[in-house]
Amino acid sequence: MNTALDPSTLAIKPTKETYDRLQQAYEHFNKALFGGTLPNALITLQRRKGTYGYFAGARFRHEDGRQADEIALNPSTFLERPTKDILGTLVHEMVHLWQHHEGQPGRGRYHNREWADKMKEIGLQPTDNGAEDGKETGEAVTHLIVAAGPFDQAATKLIAREFDIVWKEASPARPSSQGEGAAEPETVQKSGKRVRYCCPACDLKAWAKHEARLMCADDKELLVASA
Repeated sequence: MNTALDPSTLAIKPTKETYDRLQQAYEHFNKALFGGTLPNALITLQRRKGTYGYFAGARFRHEDGRQADEIALNPSTFLERPTKDILGTLVHEMVHLWQHHEGQPGRGRYHNREWADKMKEIGLQPTDNGAEDGKETGEAVTHLIVAAGPFDQAATKLIAREFDIVWKEASPARPSSQGEGAAEPETVQKSGKRVRYCCPACDLKAWAKHEARLMCADDKELLVASA
């Protein structure tokens, strides 16, 4: 038996309401923190286990030949995180984009000193362990929001204009994700079993022992461990 749709459900536009807001946030932070110099990226929602988000340079190509970078955010973590923290992930990836175009990125997913200095300049403190005394560089680095810093002030202004991430998954991801940045993997428990690795650029897959260092010859990217 067919059930008539509630007319109110026909009026909602989840895709537009989500991506319009993400584009609004990107433009706001581009102007406030980067002087409006960053090219627009294609922002996607990707449930990559163990990450809050990641950046991939020149991931998309228009039919006329133009390229666009990708900034991916993990929607499975939205419900359990404040809006300002989600925006912090967006800006974290914008720093990777800035370095891709205007700096010298580290090899693979390594967060180097140039990246860390830019993060601190805009009010995000790099840390590899989630604490203030954590290392600022390395393979897997997250960040803390510096109170009253440039990012904190810019995010507060945006949220004051009634900005919010209005569409979120109905239940939080379990276990809670920790990774952030250029597709950092979750912690993989050591064992005698082989681990599956994946290229963050083209999804090339390979199996190898734990802590192996594999590189995709085509994309010059280190493969990352995946579930």
